[in-house]
Amino acid sequence: MANFAKPSAPRFSVEVYQNEYLPEGGRDVHSIVTVTSSGGATATRTAVAPGGAAVVIMVDCSGSMEYPPDKMRGAREATAAAVDTLRDGTAFAVIAGTHVAKEVYPGQGRLAVADAATRAQAKQALRGLSSGGGTAIGTWLRLADGLLRRSTAAIRHGILLTDGRNEHEEPAVLRATLDACAGRFTCDARGVGTDWEVKEVTGIANALLGSADIVADPAHLTEDFTRMMENVMGKEVADVSLRLWTPVGVEIQYVKQVAPTVQDLTDRRTEAGPRAGDYPTGSWGDESREYHVCVRVPGAAVGQEMLAARASLVMPGAPGEAPAVLAQGLVRAVWTDDLSASTAINPQVAHYTGQAELAQAIQQGLEARKLGDVGGATAKLGRAVQLASASGNSDTAKLLAKVVDVVDAAAGTVRLKAKVADADEMTLETRSTQTVRVRKA
Repeated sequence: MANFAKPSAPRFSVEVYQNEYLPEGGRDVHSIVTVTSSGGATATRTAVAPGGAAVVIMVDCSGSMEYPPDKMRGAREATAAAVDTLRDGTAFAVIAGTHVAKEVYPGQGRLAVADAATRAQAKQALRGLSSGGGTAIGTWLRLADGLLRRSTAAIRHGILLTDGRNEHEEPAVLRATLDACAGRFTCDARGVGTDWEVKEVTGIANALLGSADIVADPAHLTEDFTRMMENVMGKEVADVSLRLWTPVGVEIQYVKQVAPTVQDLTDRRTEAGPRAGDYPTGSWGDESREYHVCVRVPGAAVGQEMLAARASLVMPGAPGEAPAVLAQGLVRAVWTDDLSASTAINPQVAHYTGQAELAQAIQQGLEARKLGDVGGATAKLGRAVQLASASGNSDTAKLLAKVVDVVDAAAGTVRLKAKVADADEMTLETRSTQTVRVRKA
């Protein structure tokens, strides 16, 4: 394991967990690449991250936000709390989103710089937010993108709140907007209430490398917005990529983030030189994430070994300079006739394979339930209960128990509940990709 860091920047490390032993002719190599960033500055009101940060908050102000009235009131209060959480020196703006996007503060295509005065002005402007009109989320994102592109800040982030479906815009328009914004800024997305579309909100977060969640009760919006903004203020390194270099003859099968959430990055690859490709990971503070990398190597005879892949963390260099390598680790392949060695499954690989299956089982089970396929829903959600129990994912187990009656968790025996609250089903679907880490021995 090698570490590289610049003074005053967080230190990155890469650890590779795998069973490198393959049977004669074996080809698929699985590894869990753990990336840890530590030692950065603490997010405080007086300490601005190197390179600065810029944040745009997008608040749904469509007509449905007035029903019930506590949604709009909760959105105003939550946005004010988020503004209060901004560090001095952070560039920021607030957008009101309906079927059009309007600048609430500071206006005129500008970003304000956070200090006591601008925070007070922004909160005053928020008091004038009212609901009315439709929902066109792509329009909100395009305005946010335009504002953030005017900033030279290293960390560029959006926070998006909606309570409904994107009904005043074609799906293709939103998809094209997300494609255009990807890599320019990250974005956390939240759905308030239960009238929004889970796949729409999670799709926004996935495309823009942010988090997605449900806030079923508007009374909890302030707590959630404050926590989100604190997380943004803790980011210190932007545009970090996981670079995979592979020798001739080696093919990458997939690259997935598996902790703290499951997110498939395979199709997000951009070429980075001969036999190398970059997979975006977004912005980092003090945190750890894990990635499942599967590569296919040429079959070989017993006794041979090879470097299957080199995993590096890179960030863009100054204009005209090569990207900076922050840390790296190696994935190996060794062919053996020792059956016990080649059939052993690395605990980390086994755990995160199960967590990815858990997420998929929940999503497939809920989809089957919506379609009236009782047998399919029972089988998939039963498997999800079994996986959650075996891996110690107690949070997901509790959410599952609101959708099914658990007869035997270890065996995955369940019965579908006759009635399930919309909020419980949407919470399970939204949080289905959240994982737990390997339990320490």
